[in-house]
Amino acid sequence: MNNLDALLLGIIQGLTEFLPVSSSGHLELGKAILGDTSVPEESLMFTVVVHFATALSTIVVFRKDIWEIITGLFKFKWNEETQFSTKIILSMLPAVIVGLFFEEELEALFGSNILLVGCMLIVTAILLWMADKAKDTQKKVSFSNAFVIGVSQAVAMIPGISRSGATISTSVLLGNDKSKAARFSFLMVIPLILGKIAKDILGGDLTTEGGNISVLIIGFLAAFIAGLFACTWMIKLVKKSKLSWFAIYCLIVGLIAIGFSLYNR
Repeated sequence: MNNLDALLLGIIQGLTEFLPVSSSGHLELGKAILGDTSVPEESLMFTVVVHFATALSTIVVFRKDIWEIITGLFKFKWNEETQFSTKIILSMLPAVIVGLFFEEELEALFGSNILLVGCMLIVTAILLWMADKAKDTQKKVSFSNAFVIGVSQAVAMIPGISRSGATISTSVLLGNDKSKAARFSFLMVIPLILGKIAKDILGGDLTTEGGNISVLIIGFLAAFIAGLFACTWMIKLVKKSKLSWFAIYCLIVGLIAIGFSLYNR
């Protein structure tokens, strides 16, 4: 992977993180098209770094919401902010369990396996189509809902399953308001990504051997800047637009990925 590849992949990450189209799936497709030959562990490292960049852009966009949550927590009361934080923690548990006990199996999936990505994009399309048919309500995310949404987030660690698509769809199918579902979906991933980065740094997993420092920096900056612009625009798009539009897109890209994979065998 050269610097231009990193720039393009970073932009792809920044633009696709906030739409229910699987940013990790698009990254794997991008790597395959650009001819990336990095081993699964190195490929996963780049993926984690650019996800960290978009997590930071999410923090910038949702800075007021995050500040309200933090100040609410320091009131040491069972208020709305404390309850919301508890729901976030509940939503993190499934992904943490998967990350701790199935890390090697997960890493093996990040190696430009575009056949898998194509199949999982079709699964994402089905989820989005089902959610689009669900009735919109004013219901808030409950504690039990938060855990179930967390399960869908853990499943979305597979490239091609959209994290936002899976979590928003699951939340909507549980009867929650689309706007509240989108807000919860984007905020719930922040501590998970930051925790993953901290774990990898402390464990020495995020190495920069092979002269890939510039690639990681360029990818990070591209994803962060693209994420800043995309987040404010795309979050509104997710809330207001029909999820079926994204379902059709995922279906088309998924079929193209499957065809590309079978053709190049």
